[in-house]
Amino acid sequence: MSAAFPKRLLFAGGFLFLIGAPLLSTKRAVAHATDRCPDPTATSSFALDYQGLETRSTVSSAFVLPGQTLDVAVEPSTSAESIAVHASAGHVSQAGTSEWRWSAPAAPGSYTLQVVGACKADSAIVHAFVMVPASEVRAGYLNGFRIGSYPRPPLRRQATYQPPVGFIEVTPQNQDLFVTPHLQLKQFLTKQPGGYPKYVVLDPRLLLKLELILQQAQAAGYVKQGFYVMSGYRTPAYNKDLGNVEYSRHQYGAAADIFIDEHPKDGVMDDLNHDGRIDIRDAAVLYQLIDRHQDDPAFRPLIGGLGLYPSTSAHGPFVHVDVRGYAAHW
Repeated sequence: MSAAFPKRLLFAGGFLFLIGAPLLSTKRAVAHATDRCPDPTATSSFALDYQGLETRSTVSSAFVLPGQTLDVAVEPSTSAESIAVHASAGHVSQAGTSEWRWSAPAAPGSYTLQVVGACKADSAIVHAFVMVPASEVRAGYLNGFRIGSYPRPPLRRQATYQPPVGFIEVTPQNQDLFVTPHLQLKQFLTKQPGGYPKYVVLDPRLLLKLELILQQAQAAGYVKQGFYVMSGYRTPAYNKDLGNVEYSRHQYGAAADIFIDEHPKDGVMDDLNHDGRIDIRDAAVLYQLIDRHQDDPAFRPLIGGLGLYPSTSAHGPFVHVDVRGYAAHW
């Protein structure tokens, strides 16, 4: 690994984020190529590396502002020249012997970047979302969709509580796209009423954390598919309507209320402890699984809140996960 790309996290089954928002400070991705041709439905032969986040996943996501440039580099190796980067829109140019530069389109929307390896079937797809700049919000509305106002000043003046610089525009055409290998864009939409386009904010650390948790749940035999996201992003307006705390991490796309719903798929938590009932003890199984891995090296930069919630008349039991930057349990 080049010194220009310090490694802080290793996530072999996760996904890459090419982020233009200030959550991440650099705009470089690295692909490490090998001569092995893997099963194209599982992993690619090369790893995509961005500011210490490394993945061999065939699915990844990017969130950028209109016209922003992203530098994509291949770390020099014997097979680096066999890597190519293509885009469905915008402009890709060679920026060096092992680097490419992608200029995002000016129009908000979802686009596709494809990183192709030495083997014909060996490639990674990056769904690139060009966001609508937050400066286009007028009187609390964005293109007719109610956003509200983010609380000022940021909590403890932390950067993670700064208002977002952009919003992902969600339409009937792109809502089914995967933002991680197992979770779709539509799962994170705010529950407030309103037609399309809708808007959402996603924190890449939350998405990475959910995929890490999912890996652990799969390894433990609790889940084969993905999580049911009961609540993801909430606009400040909707958060206020719910009477939630002023600085809820949901407003920053940095929190998710999740449960496992596979057997049967009925919109409530599965009977994870096999006692014949669906209650908080089933949510506790997932809670404890997450808590056991909080000190794993991959989780440490994703530190945040972990909450356990019982059933109510409105919903079944669930677990809250967030990336607030410090540990909190309840």
